[in-house]
Amino acid sequence: MIYTKTELGQSALQNRSLALTPRQRSTFIMFDGKRSTEDVLKATAGLGVTVDDVNHLVTLGLLAASAAVASQPAPALTPVSVPAQDADGLPSLSAQAHYSKAYPIATRLTAGLGLRGFRLNLAVEAAGDLTKLQELAPKIKEAVGPEKFRELESALYD
Repeated sequence: MIYTKTELGQSALQNRSLALTPRQRSTFIMFDGKRSTEDVLKATAGLGVTVDDVNHLVTLGLLAASAAVASQPAPALTPVSVPAQDADGLPSLSAQAHYSKAYPIATRLTAGLGLRGFRLNLAVEAAGDLTKLQELAPKIKEAVGPEKFRELESALYD
């Protein structure tokens, strides 16, 4: 399937209005209306990009089928797994869901530190998964204080 960026996608990329992981952002940028999904997945394989990442971008409305292939029937998208339930019967978040929830909070907190938090902000932006964000959590807590850190702590561990 060949996808192109939608107007919403263009806008979201420019003003960073949607919290995309660095992996999803890189994947999104690769779609230019000429490359197939298979080509983009091959090019971003080193980042660990999966079909689920592409499906997520389509679901958000950031990507749409290219006009050249829109007239053809679309193949079924690979279904996204439903989160498991915890012991209380409540949905438990996957590591990716925790990361997607925590990443924008962490970047907002560290960006708010100004120059004194510049390196920490870069480390947060480079953190590509939940484990790396959790490793940075003590440094973030120390920098922003326990009160501001509570929101991030909830996103990382709950």
